[in-house]
Amino acid sequence: MKTSRLLFVLLIFIQIACNSQHQKINGISFVASRDSINTKHISPVLKAQSNYVALMPFGFIRDLSSPKIIHNTQRQWFGETKAGLLQYANTFQNKKVKIMVKPQIWVWRGQYTGAIEMKTQEQWKVLENSYTSFILTYAKAAQDIHADILCIGTELEKFVVKRPQYWQELISKIRKIYKGKLTYAANWDEFKRVPFWGDLDYIGIDAYFPLSDKKSPELADYEKGWQPHKKEIVRIQQQYQKKVLFTEYGYRSVDFNAKEPWNYDRNSGKVNLQAQVKGLQAIHNQFWKEDWFVGGFLWKWFYMHDKVGGEHNNMFTPQNKPAEVALRKLHQQNYKK
Repeated sequence: MKTSRLLFVLLIFIQIACNSQHQKINGISFVASRDSINTKHISPVLKAQSNYVALMPFGFIRDLSSPKIIHNTQRQWFGETKAGLLQYANTFQNKKVKIMVKPQIWVWRGQYTGAIEMKTQEQWKVLENSYTSFILTYAKAAQDIHADILCIGTELEKFVVKRPQYWQELISKIRKIYKGKLTYAANWDEFKRVPFWGDLDYIGIDAYFPLSDKKSPELADYEKGWQPHKKEIVRIQQQYQKKVLFTEYGYRSVDFNAKEPWNYDRNSGKVNLQAQVKGLQAIHNQFWKEDWFVGGFLWKWFYMHDKVGGEHNNMFTPQNKPAEVALRKLHQQNYKK
């Protein structure tokens, strides 16, 4: 009788462990703020049934040809620094939420990071040394907090394409410090040209693919629009035999939100709350059921939940919109898969 009972308990434990290993990442990109956070700030994330958050410390450069990255200074917002990362992570981990550390670069005036490019060999070397210092700071922090994933860069296409040897050497340096999973956040039109997927654990994509030119697409329009992009994603996935992670995904609550999903001009577009709901439903329908897909991180979520989003907001956050309710239901469904 005791043997049978022990065997039963063991089988239950194995089943729970297997389910945990195969559970999709229902992640949220949690925006850094001026302040520390507490359980009040993260309770809406828990209510959304999210099991991961991406925490995003920042480095800053003056312009696209500037080689020096300013990071982890007292002049930055608390959440953008190493101390902020550690405090945020501890607060989430106390509630069993897992962490992806996703250091990012901000170019003054919001210029696109994929266009960062140096003019001389000497400038490239300065940039490489500066970026190494930046990313290794957060690789060490990610190891200290036992983060599950570290994203080694976000949308840095020219830097990646023009300096491939640097990135391969950087990955080796990171591996010596950080022992978790590695990815890189390639822009939707960049991921096919990243040369080092074979050296990482996940193919990371910021999934702002254009899907439809319609003002207010139906669910079927979004899903039809995904088909050619999905084929390309599968091709790269099969080439490298690595699972795919959407390091960012999301839609604005605005007309034409599937035409240029990357467009964040808050002054453009009439509010369309249901378009955001349909976009989220379609992407979950298309990807969360696939064995080669590990999940994704919704863009984006702010810590002062009661002061953001709402029915008049046309930006990416789902907070206080029908999309927040839809996201919670989608996450609940994903847990059952």
